[in-house]
Amino acid sequence: MYAVRLWSVRHARGLNAFYRGFEACLVALHPLFRLIGYRRLERPVAALERQVKGLLFDCRMCGQCILSSTGMSCPMNCPKNLRNGPCGGVRADGTCEVLPQMRCVWREAMEGAKRIPGGTVALAALQPPVDRRLQGRSSWLRVVRERRGEAA
Repeated sequence: MYAVRLWSVRHARGLNAFYRGFEACLVALHPLFRLIGYRRLERPVAALERQVKGLLFDCRMCGQCILSSTGMSCPMNCPKNLRNGPCGGVRADGTCEVLPQMRCVWREAMEGAKRIPGGTVALAALQPPVDRRLQGRSSWLRVVRERRGEAA
């Protein structure tokens, strides 16, 4: 899983472009989603999202995905769950102070952000704290509803 996560950061530009197109398709499906019912769709879509993003990004299903803002490196993989940059405990070789066998998630985020147009600007934006009530829920459906002006 760790090797695939590193691959995803190396291919951040392509993955980000794919996601933008995928997001546009999801937003276009809003009328259908609304007809079926977002509540009814939550479990199956979250299960699919967990599989796809789990494989590619070692996703923790926080329900508030910011992969496009973090160079396709999931900040929830940080042992400290830091949402806004490294903790200051990054070792000289770039590894995590908590898990020395793992490169710092935020170091990966910086490398991935350089590959995405506007990625370094997005990485500098302050992210709100994680709302733990959304844990396990689909961020895909949340994004569609937000883009369509509905409460998630």
